[in-house]
Amino acid sequence: MSDAAKPKKKKRVNVRRPDVMTLVQAEVEKHYHSPIVEKLRDRGGSLTIGKTTIRLAEQFGFCYGVERAIDLAYASRRVFPNQRIFLIGEIIHNPEVNRQLADMDITSLPWKEVTGDYDLLTEDDVVIVPAFGAPTTFTEKIEQQGCHIIDTTCGDVMKVWRRVRTYAKSGVTSFIHGKRGHEETRATASRATGEDGKGHYLIVLTLEETEYVCDFIRNGGDSQAFLTKFDKAVSEDFDPHVHLKEIGVANQTTMLKSETEEIQRRIRKAIVDRDGEDTNFQMFDTICGATQERQDALFDMLNKHMDLLLVVGGYNSSNTAHLVEIGNENLPTYFIRDSSCLESLETVVHFDLEQNSEVSAPNVLAGFDNVDATIGITAGASCPANLIEEAIVRVLALRGISRDVIEKA
Repeated sequence: MSDAAKPKKKKRVNVRRPDVMTLVQAEVEKHYHSPIVEKLRDRGGSLTIGKTTIRLAEQFGFCYGVERAIDLAYASRRVFPNQRIFLIGEIIHNPEVNRQLADMDITSLPWKEVTGDYDLLTEDDVVIVPAFGAPTTFTEKIEQQGCHIIDTTCGDVMKVWRRVRTYAKSGVTSFIHGKRGHEETRATASRATGEDGKGHYLIVLTLEETEYVCDFIRNGGDSQAFLTKFDKAVSEDFDPHVHLKEIGVANQTTMLKSETEEIQRRIRKAIVDRDGEDTNFQMFDTICGATQERQDALFDMLNKHMDLLLVVGGYNSSNTAHLVEIGNENLPTYFIRDSSCLESLETVVHFDLEQNSEVSAPNVLAGFDNVDATIGITAGASCPANLIEEAIVRVLALRGISRDVIEKA
């Protein structure tokens, strides 16, 4: 490698200075705090006004990793007030938060591949690595450009990276439960090849895909058919006859816990069926604590009566989508981006997971004009409290209850 091509290895920047963070926390509080949400928290997550009850899950909204990422992004503008600041993709999966960063003149860079935009970065520029992390090709490129780097990668994500690197060192294939196009999964897969690039991985999303892999483990099969099915979900030169001998399971941290556990069970069983023992199987629980807490809190809330459930958050948020899946199994559930989706008692715009698109549908609330109604609300780890508040206010407004009444209740 020529001297010009070698990474310049500019030190990552610590922007968490006390003087900066005091200003940042005030700014974040102004943008995202909600006194109405705090009121409900203080009341055990329930508020009844007239014939309407709002019920909040015990755990919802921003987690520590998301808060940290946002704080660092805000701090970067404070520390570098006059320099160009860029962000690889989105800081988190929430349109409101990403809009706030855009208003601070933080420019989003392409995240699916290293494009020519990265060649234009200079040593004076600042680049933020998002909470999901980024594939090694991106981090190596911005280091090569000599940029200041603000790394907001969540600690739970980095735990997964350490695990898959360990698998690679010992010749174990990383079996990653996740979405092959998701930023976090792509970042994890890039670490699963190891420092020498010789490690291997397989990304699997569904139980159906898992069963296909299990059948191959037990009985073998057509390698080309396997690679066609898992196109862009396997490492380079992946050979299922060779690289399914030893498997270590990891996962995108925001997956549905019960599904990850079932996938682990099935893979282990297939290896035992083939080998007579499970010495060629490893696993490590890498579901993030916040994701698990929000799923568990929703299950707890579902033990109480509700007429419908609203799940608030970005449509591309994996952990939020899994809350919707849980809700859909139990009662009418709407996945809404924000309060504007609640158009009227007759119509709600929401994201349909099966259709993978936003649709307009009759609002279940229309049937409760003059009778008691209980509406549950939860949100994924990337949803700010102000959006949850706006959803609460909008629901109650549709029931004829004003913000003033809510604030005085």
